[in-house]
Parts: sequence; C-alpha cells; structure tokens
Amino acid sequence: MNYADLFRVTLPETALEVAALLVLVVDLGLLRKAALRARVIVAALLGVAGCGAALWAVLLQGQGGLSFEDSHELLLTTGGYTAVAQAGILVLTALTLLLLIDGDFTRHVGEYVAVVLMAATGGLLIAGAQDLLVIFVGLELLSLGLYILTAFAKSSGKSAEAAIKYYLFGGMSAAFLLFGFSYFYGLSGSTNLSKIQLVISLSGPSPLFYMAWILVVAGLGFKVAAVPFHLWAPDTYEGAPAPAAAFIASVSKIASFALLLTLSLIWLSPGGDLSRSTESINFYLFLSYLSWQKLGLILPVIATASMLVGNLAALAQVSVRRLLAYSAIAHAGYILLGIAAHSDYPGQLSTLDSFSSSFDPTITSSQAVLYYVLTYGLTTIGAFGVVSVVERATGSDRLDSFLGLHKRNPVLAAVLLVLFLSLAGIPPLVGFWAKFNLFAAVLGPSAGPIPFALVALAVAFSAVSLYYYLQVLKRAYVMPAIDETPIKAHPVTMAVLVGIAAAVVGLGCFPALLQGWIESFYPAM
Repeated sequence: MNYADLFRVTLPETALEVAALLVLVVDLGLLRKAALRARVIVAALLGVAGCGAALWAVLLQGQGGLSFEDSHELLLTTGGYTAVAQAGILVLTALTLLLLIDGDFTRHVGEYVAVVLMAATGGLLIAGAQDLLVIFVGLELLSLGLYILTAFAKSSGKSAEAAIKYYLFGGMSAAFLLFGFSYFYGLSGSTNLSKIQLVISLSGPSPLFYMAWILVVAGLGFKVAAVPFHLWAPDTYEGAPAPAAAFIASVSKIASFALLLTLSLIWLSPGGDLSRSTESINFYLFLSYLSWQKLGLILPVIATASMLVGNLAALAQVSVRRLLAYSAIAHAGYILLGIAAHSDYPGQLSTLDSFSSSFDPTITSSQAVLYYVLTYGLTTIGAFGVVSVVERATGSDRLDSFLGLHKRNPVLAAVLLVLFLSLAGIPPLVGFWAKFNLFAAVLGPSAGPIPFALVALAVAFSAVSLYYYLQVLKRAYVMPAIDETPIKAHPVTMAVLVGIAAAVVGLGCFPALLQGWIESFYPAM
C-alpha cells in the first residue's frame, strides 16, 4: 500500500475532516463562553473554508484523474463524473452552512457543523468509490451524519420522530444493500467493482446477479427517496431543521446518484476497458446487452412510480416542506430515467461491430444526470432557505404562511418565484434545461416507443407539478395577506438566497456554461 497515493487521492476528504476537528476545537475550546451568534458565524465560516479547501483539491485532481489501488484493485478514483459530483457536494455543503448563520434551533453549533462536514466526507467517498467496502463505509458515514442532523432540534418533537423513522428505514436499506453486496462478492470472490464486472462478463449474468442488483437498487432507492422506498422523506423533510433538510435534499442526493451512475455504468453499460481481444469484447457486449434488457426494466418502473406518487401526493399537501419532499420523490423519478436510459445505447445494438473500446455511449446520459442533480440541489437549498425564513417569522410552514409574501418581503417573494418556477421546468430558468437535457438523453437518436412514452409521461407530470408550485406562488402574490408585518432575514441569508436565484436565472440564460464545465472533466472522445 502506497500511503502517499492514498493521501493524494483522499486530499478533499482530509481537508473536510481537518476542518471538522478545527471547528470543534475553536467552538468548544476558544469560544465556549462567547455569544451564540458569534459562535454560529465562526463555525459556519470555518466549515465553508474547509469546503473551499476541499473544492480546490477536487478541481486540482479532476483534470488529471488520479486513482488509488491497493493490491492492484482500484478503490478510489477522481476525474470525470466523480469530480463533478464531488465539486457539487462541496459547493452545496458550503451553502447549507451559510444558511445556518440565521438558525436558532441549537446551541451546539460546533458539533452541528462538524457532523455536516463528516457527512459530506462520506458523500465524497461515495462519489469516488470503486469498491463495495469503500462504498459501504462512505454510505454509513453519510447516513449516520444525516440521522444526527435530523434530530438536532432537541426541543422539537417532530425532529425526534423524523430522526427515528429515518434511522429505522435507513437500517433496513443498509441490510438490503449489504445482502446485495454479499451476493456480488460470492459471485466474483472480490469486492472490487471492475473485478466483479470482469467475472460476470466472462461467466455470464446469473439469476443471483439479478437478485443482487435488485437488492442494491432497493438499498439505494432509499437514499434517493424513490418509490416504494420513499416513506421516510416527507416526515424527515418536515421535522428536520431547515439547514439539515436542505442538506439531505441536495448533498445526499448528489452522492447517491453519483453512486448509481458508477454502478449502472459498470453493470449496465457495454463500455469498459478490459484490454481483451475483439472477440472477447464482442462477447462482453452481448452479455451486457442481455443484462441491460433484464435489469433495464427495474429502473424505469421505479422511475415511473416515483413520478406518479411524488406528483400526485404533492397536490394534497398543506405543508410546503412536505410538498418539497414529494416533489423530491418526483424529481428522483426523472433522474432515474436518465440513469436507466444509457443514452444512445439500446437503440444502436443492431450490430455488435458498431462498438469499439473507445466508444462510451453513456457519457451523454451521465452528463445530463449530473446537470440535473446539480441544478436541482442548488434550487432546493434556496427553496428550503426561503421556507426557513418564513417559518421562523410565522411559526409555520403551511401554505397560508406565505400569504402576501410579496408585500412582507418582496425580495424573498421574488426568490421564491424564481426557484419554484425552475423546479417546475419553466424556461428560461435552469430547471427547464435540466429536464430538456435529461429527456433528450433518454430519447437518444434512435429511441423506441418505450422511451418516448416515458418522456411523454414525465412531461405530463411536469405540468402537474406546475400546479402545486403555483399554489404556493398564488398565496405569495395573489391572495391577500392576513398579517402584513414585514418579514426580515439575516443579511447573509438574503445574500445567499439572492445569489442562488441569480445563479438559477443566469445558468438558465446561458446553459452552456455549466454543461461545458461538466464536459471539461470528461476525456476527449
């Protein structure tokens, strides 16, 4: 084992852990008797600085593409979609920490920021993991942090209830995941993803392989709140402190979808660098195609169920937090369509000779998925930021709490308008381009009737989502206010929310900026 290589590859994670320890030392040692607001500001800024240092390390690694191998088995990698996902995790973590400055739900701010940074470390590990054991360690580090963050509002019964439900469902999902991992290990004798891929491609996919994949999808379906593994999400989004709910809705989703991309690109795609003869590659492609035909049915079914349940259930909500939870379930369905699509792949399998070792048909869909999760995460953090300000001023997150918001705080109402219309996919906001790119990747140049039907269904449900987003905006702009007392927020909070809204508009007007940045991390074809 080369510890120097390990340190270089895990430099972003190391930066976050050092920042977490520094936050604890400063808050518990130097600022123990300081005012709460001063402690919050110092802890949040130290956490943001740690995220900035880790982001610098990610960008430094990303263009070069490092990897760490132990006994010739790849454990961690950087570059490509891994670097994009890790950068997104760090930026969104920093934004959630800035939203903490206006929070008053806990006096243990040092511990809170440290747990956030440690959970983000788990997300970074997940995004770069190439081994089942590393994946599970990263998932547990992230999950345990999220359970703690959900319960951090000790004076709130809803927070405690949400944390218990989240923890119980999380334990079951971890059991499913470990059970599936054990099958993969039994089939291949290795925990390394590439070796598992190689063994399965040579021996052919077996019923046990399909069972293992189903169990893994069930475990990861919980992480992304996909139906039927979504039952924890509404209570958690409603009961968790607003910054923690924003973190759960954004950062954990990016990490989980990055992991789904890793697994699907390895076990559902015809690509891969196995350094074999043309005959072996063609044989591998044939087996991968058979595998895709069977396993490719799982994700579209889950995606369709998520779109259906998420959008229809959101129509009946009177709590904006729960509305955002069911909206997140629907958005998970859209993203799963992109992961299941593999872009140009299924429609071009008329001849195996059309493939070569340098052709990666999944790049288009993976880039579209990354574009979607990054922009969705950014918009969701802003939405929870607005909800937290209104909730702190009115004592509730119900729809009627937003009555007359444009009179009580015009800037906050404008931010809410931009973010909710973006979530609904209205042009020229970035949410429109996220859906456009994703649906284009699902269709591909030669898609069959099933992808067309799925995209048509997704577009129809996007129209449904516009209705419940407009219910909130209707109260903010159209219906009269019961109380016209001005709603005030901390200047840092308002600056973050306005910045997020400006980014949503700017990236919508110039979508190639983010798309080009994502593409810069992919190797030239």
